[in-house]
Amino acid sequence: MKTSSVLSIEEAGSIARRISEAATGVVRGADEAIRLLTAALLCGGHVLLEDLPGTGKTTLVKAIAKATACDCKRIQCTPDLMPADLTGFEMLAQQPDGSRVMTFRQGPVFTNLLLADEINRMAPRSQAGLLECMAEYQVTCGGKDYALPAPFFVIATQNPIELQGTFPLPEAQLDRFFMRLRMGKPSRADELAVLTERTVTDPLDAVQAVTSPEELLAAQETVRTVRASEAVLDYILDLAEASRVHPKIRYGLSTRAVLALRRAAQGYALLEARDHLLPDDVKAVFPAVCAHRLQASGSFTGDSEAADRLAAELLGSVPVKKS
Repeated sequence: MKTSSVLSIEEAGSIARRISEAATGVVRGADEAIRLLTAALLCGGHVLLEDLPGTGKTTLVKAIAKATACDCKRIQCTPDLMPADLTGFEMLAQQPDGSRVMTFRQGPVFTNLLLADEINRMAPRSQAGLLECMAEYQVTCGGKDYALPAPFFVIATQNPIELQGTFPLPEAQLDRFFMRLRMGKPSRADELAVLTERTVTDPLDAVQAVTSPEELLAAQETVRTVRASEAVLDYILDLAEASRVHPKIRYGLSTRAVLALRRAAQGYALLEARDHLLPDDVKAVFPAVCAHRLQASGSFTGDSEAADRLAAELLGSVPVKKS
């Protein structure tokens, strides 16, 4: 059940840093991705991890689940996966008196943290089934609504180079992802640390819970209290307007994207235990929040490299006004 208590900025910031540090100790060389993922958790947002196989995406999700003490379930997405395999289904159940009644059997989405591995291998019909869960935090079956546990996050992974047998995520589904992140390439020193640490044991086994789902919910309420000055809000709106008139962009940022940008910046500021936003917070989260929501004119949906270039162009072309 969702708690109504609100933590102080310092308490929520401490929780965020503990989560980030726990994950950083397991996945080397992805510090900024981990910070952004932590900010997304503080905002209650879903995340799309897009990177090559073997970069630590699944390990990172497992580390986050252990650090937050959240229930975690994993689904391996395949073309034959049906919506009921995700959400659950109704079935006849025999009662002690011999009668039979329809009961709802919950699917794997009834968890705190759902890992959807290789989400773009899932057929559109099943992608649509997951969309309701991400957008409404509920499952509808047999004319009844079943609320998902709180907190509830979807962290999905996809391989950006292997496209055979995949189903690109439609714009509506991409827009439901709060952030799209890449793990990045570890340095030589980081890879040496991985080789050294995993000789006998796995660092993931040593991860302990540093917070609880209830504290995470309270921290999400605290994020909303981080203040944004008029100058920062103007900067966010300038970025959105620039995306809508950019000659290389087919569709600019929506109002939902603008709201997500402000919320993500609030989460990023909370990592520093700061109660107000800076333009640098907006800049730090802008590519992760907005790049996957931009589509270059003449490109196909899901051209992430073109979208990243557009996000960089927007950041470089929109100045920060002096307050």
